[in-house]
Amino acid sequence: MTYIPAGTTSRAPWALEITPEAAGWAYCGLRVLNLSGETVTFHTGSSEMLVLPLSGSCLIEADGERLSLHGRSSVFSDVTDFGYVPIDTEVTVTGEGRFALPAARATRRFPVRYGPAEKVPVEIRGAGRASRQVNNFCAPDAFDCDKLVSVEVLTPGGNWSSYPPHKHDTASAHEAVLEEIYYFEGGPGYQRVYGGHEVLAEVSAGDVVLVPRGYHGPSMAAPGYDLYYLNVLAGPADERSMAFCDDPRHAWIRGTWEQQQVDDRVPFGRAG
Repeated sequence: MTYIPAGTTSRAPWALEITPEAAGWAYCGLRVLNLSGETVTFHTGSSEMLVLPLSGSCLIEADGERLSLHGRSSVFSDVTDFGYVPIDTEVTVTGEGRFALPAARATRRFPVRYGPAEKVPVEIRGAGRASRQVNNFCAPDAFDCDKLVSVEVLTPGGNWSSYPPHKHDTASAHEAVLEEIYYFEGGPGYQRVYGGHEVLAEVSAGDVVLVPRGYHGPSMAAPGYDLYYLNVLAGPADERSMAFCDDPRHAWIRGTWEQQQVDDRVPFGRAG
């Protein structure tokens, strides 16, 4: 199971459910929840999780805390607020919309917390046809937790992201070992994974690509179609990191960005 088309892992109440066991690895998971005003209750078990609105808004109740998420109309309209829920916690979510729950197996228990949209670091990465927007809402230096790392990437139509291709499957001073999930909205687009694990898949809303090892990228947005992906990452290291190693055949491309203009279609929505 590497390329996962939308709907193929649905199991009530989840529109998408990927556990570490189903993925064949040790840490990363992801669920997606579609709500039309109803309430869903679940237990986090051994995973810490985020509740991230893709569209709509919700109320989270956990550990005696109530978090009201304002959310957003779509992934392309704005940066969103989010909620964090720790391991061994019963969680109730009530709302209307579509919600992603990135997860990672963890051992330390952090408190339930609210992540305000205005504190999410927004980064414009690359230039020219490699311009894209990265919302670093749960990057290691942006939000504190045990194992989970998660960011959003928005790529304008016709552009490439996750480029140059890179990997994080070897422990070193410059690279972390990480499992990674790509969850897509928008599209159509294309996702490449190679170097020990081969994927070239057409992707659109609700599709997933798993990256257990090897180089991944580019993520290509078809002309006329903006592409969104949610990255979920986790690994064995005690300290959270997103350290990676570029494919040495393509690393030179980073040096060309200084001579190019950044695409004026980023940042998207109110982030601009």
